[in-house]
This record gives sequence, structure tokens and C-alpha cells, in this order.
Amino acid sequence: MTLLVLGLVLFLGVHSVRVVADRWRSATIARLGEGPWKGAYSLVSLAGLALVVWGYGLARQDPVLLWTPPVAMRHLASLLVLLAFVLLAAAYVPRNHIKNRLRHPMVLGVKLWALAHLLSNGNLADVVLFGSFLVWAVLSFRAARQRDDAAALAPGPLRHSSLRANAITGALGVAAWAGFAVWGHSAWIGVSPWGV
Repeated sequence: MTLLVLGLVLFLGVHSVRVVADRWRSATIARLGEGPWKGAYSLVSLAGLALVVWGYGLARQDPVLLWTPPVAMRHLASLLVLLAFVLLAAAYVPRNHIKNRLRHPMVLGVKLWALAHLLSNGNLADVVLFGSFLVWAVLSFRAARQRDDAAALAPGPLRHSSLRANAITGALGVAAWAGFAVWGHSAWIGVSPWGV
């Protein structure tokens, strides 16, 4: 569990700099330059992610059960993760209505992903991992909206999005979700999302 917690501190810590110390971040980028900042940011992120994966894998070998979620939670989790994949796609497809209205769909996707996994898993390692990501996503989204308000950025009107972009966003999100649910989750995580 120690490696998991250390990984979360590194990974979420570096991703929280803009949430808790935006002025320091801006001053540091101005002093060091954008390239060195992104390099250091990437190295710390990768180290944290590696520790999260390693630590979570170790914690799953000796699970501490806190509760047993009902089977129905797996189905609810699948629906929430589907929506999370669509939000993730929305972060990258230009001119889609979701990004136009929500501004920060990736963070909302992380929030849904984390909530889904909290609902469908009852081990201590799951609560630590997904609970940490959920708290981070809530705080990150709040900070991003505050930055939007400070910059007087309102959600864009519907006319700035295109039907084609919306269709591509939905199709990419559903396809990525289906591929991950049917194959990727079992192959990479070692667990079927539906327990079969």
C-alpha cells in the first residue's frame, strides 16, 4: 500500500500544482522555460504512474475487503465508464458540443471513472486509488471553473460546435469503451468489468 500511496502523491501532486499553486507554477515556467517545466512534469508524472500501477498490483495480491458491492453496481459502473470515455473523446475532438459547453470534459471523465470504480469495488486499495482520483477530479474541476470565471470565459454557444464533431466524439467514445470493456480491461488489468 505504501508504493500506491507514494505513487498517488507524486502523480496527483504534480497534477494538482495548478489547483493549489497556480501563481508559483506560472512563475516557475517563466523562470525555467516551458520545455524544462514540461520535461520535469512528465518525469514526475511517469514515475508516479509507475508506482501507482506497481503499488496497486501489489495491494491486489493481499486485498483488504471493506464491503461487497451488489452485482448491479458493475452494470452501473459500466454505464458511467461509457460516459467517461465519451467525455475523454470530447477533450480531443475539436468543435464538439460537449467540450464547448463543459470546457473540461477530461476532468469530468476522470470523476465519472473514479466514481464508477468506487461503486463497484470494495477493497481498501480500490478506495485509496479511486477515492484519491475522485477527490482530485472534484478539486481540479472546481479550480478550472474558477479560472474560467476569472478570465470571463462562458460556455460557447451551440453554433460553435458541429454535428459531425459531435458524432465523431460519440463514436470514438463508444468504440474506445467497447474495446476496453471487451478486451483491454481483462488484458491489462486482469479483471473482467462484468466479472465473467
